[in-house]
Amino acid sequence: MTQATIIDGKAFAADLRAKVAQEVAALKAEHGITPGLAVVLVGEDPASQVYVRSKGQQTQEAGMYSETHRLPAETTQDDLLALVAKLNADPKIHGVLVQFPVPPHISQADVVAALSPDKDVDGLTVTNAGRLASGLPALTPCTPLGCMLLLKDVVDDLKGKNAVVIGRSNLMGKPMAQLLLAADCTVTIAHSRSQDLPGIVRQADIVVAAVGRAEMVKADWIKPGAVVIDVGITRFPARDPEAAAAGKTRLVGDVAFDEAKAVAGAITPVPGGVGPMTIACLLANTLTAAKRLSGIA
Repeated sequence: MTQATIIDGKAFAADLRAKVAQEVAALKAEHGITPGLAVVLVGEDPASQVYVRSKGQQTQEAGMYSETHRLPAETTQDDLLALVAKLNADPKIHGVLVQFPVPPHISQADVVAALSPDKDVDGLTVTNAGRLASGLPALTPCTPLGCMLLLKDVVDDLKGKNAVVIGRSNLMGKPMAQLLLAADCTVTIAHSRSQDLPGIVRQADIVVAAVGRAEMVKADWIKPGAVVIDVGITRFPARDPEAAAAGKTRLVGDVAFDEAKAVAGAITPVPGGVGPMTIACLLANTLTAAKRLSGIA
C-alpha cells in the first residue's frame, strides 16, 4: 500500500522565513523601514515562555526589530491595557501580540479589543475577522494561514474540493473555513456536537483537524487519498520509562498518524508539520503590517 506524502512544515517554514528576511532587507534598503514586533507575556506559563523566546529569536534572525515585555502574573488588566495602548501608538512597532492564555483575572476579550487592528498580527480582532469573512485584505491568524500555505503547496487546484474543518475556534477553525471558502472549496465546519463526525470526515478531500483531542481522527475516518492537516498538539510522557521519569514528553496530534498515513494522500506530522509555520506566518504578518502602515502595500 502506498504511504502518504509527509508534508514537511519545517522545511516550508524555513523557506518562508528566508523570503521574509529578503523582503525585510529590501524594505530597509529602499524605504528605511525596519518591521517591528512586540510580544507581551503575562505570567510564567512554561509553554508560553518557550513560544515567546522562539518568536523573539526568529524575529531578530529575519532582520526585524523585536521587543519582548515580560510582566508578572499579578499585573492588573488596566496596566496590561495601558501597555497595549502604548505599543499601539509606538511608530517603530508594526505588530503587537499578547501571548495567550493570560491569568484568569484578565479578560482575553478585553485585551483583544484593545489591540489596534492594523497591528493585530494574530488576526484576532473583530475588525480583522470581519475583513477576512468579507474577502477584504486582513491580518489572518497565523496557524490557519500556515495551514493554507501548506495546502496550496500540495494540492494543485483547491477549487471545488470538499474540505472539513474539525473545530470552530476564533483562532483556528473559523478563519480556516474562511480561507478555504476564499479558495473555492466546499467547506463543512464540524465540532463536538456534530452528528456522525466520522461520516462527515469521510466525505472530505481535505481534512483540517483542530479540536485538541489526541489521535481522535482514525484511519477509517479518512477518504483514501485525502490531504490531512493536523493542527492538534497534546503532550504525553515519553514512552521510554527513564525519559518519562526525567520529565521528557512526546507530542501527539489530533490524528492517529501511524495508521492515517496508510490511507491519506498527504499528511502533516506532529511535531514538524503545522507548528513551525505559525511563527513563520507571524513574521510574514508583521512584514505585511509594516508595509500597510507605511503606505507601501
